[in-house]
Parts: sequence; C-alpha cells; structure tokens
Amino acid sequence: MTPSEKVAYLKGLVEGMGLDLTTKEGKVLDKIMDILEDLAFGLADAEENALNIGDELDQLSDDLADVEEIVYADDDEDDESCCGGCGRGRVWEYDGTDDEDDDDEDEDEYSVTCPNCNMEIIVTGSDVESGSIVCPNCDKTLELEFDDEDEEPDED
Repeated sequence: MTPSEKVAYLKGLVEGMGLDLTTKEGKVLDKIMDILEDLAFGLADAEENALNIGDELDQLSDDLADVEEIVYADDDEDDESCCGGCGRGRVWEYDGTDDEDDDDEDEDEYSVTCPNCNMEIIVTGSDVESGSIVCPNCDKTLELEFDDEDEEPDED
C-alpha cells in the first residue's frame, strides 16, 4: 500500500467516525489529514522524479560509454593519417629521444615548406649542411641550399 493509499484509508476512517469537524479537535484533525494528504502526494511526485532521473542517468551512462569507445578505441595499424582521418600525413610516433637533451641545443633551426605536400618542416643547420632531407609527410627528398643573404634555406 502506497502512502497516498494509506492516507486515503485513514481519511475514510475519520469521516466514517462521524466526528464533528467544526469543533477545535475536529478542525485540528481535519488539518492534520490535509497535511498528510499533501505529504503523500509530494512523496509520490518525488519518487516518480527519482525514477525519471535514474532512467536519464542510465541513458547518459550508456552515451558516455559509446563516446569512450570511440575516443579510446585502438587505432588500426593500417591508419596512415596524422589527425585521425584527413589522409594527408603519416602517423607521428615518439622516437624516445628528448629534443631538449640533445647536444646541439644551440644549433639554428629553419622552417621549410615541402613543395610536394606543402607541409612545414623544421630543419637544423646540420640538415642544411648535409644538403638534403626527406619530408616526413610525403617521403620526397628535398635538396637544401643555404643562401648567406637570406639566412634561410631554400627548397628546390
């Protein structure tokens, strides 16, 4: 039996007793019954809201699980994209070296744009001295020349 049903039963008992509700005691009992009825309906509404919130929470949990599956899914080994779908570049992997700990910290760096794929590449002075580099994006060899006037390497 729900609280609302219990209050309705109690109210029926009070009415069945034939009490005079115009007396002081009758008025108090009538107000107590009204308050109990309001509380019972409020409790029923709160229970319904709690069930609805639980259902919505379950749905959000399922949605979050779907998002986590997408975000944390293992990448395919055949995936050759740098950003998860553009198809322009290669997957960049950490080679285990820390660039900040290199002995040639003071070496100059230059920005070069690959003429084949338009990717910006950072080259060092030793790369320029070697005369060429391989683009990490398209695997094409770039010939580098150092022009003293421009202080920038050129690509052919």
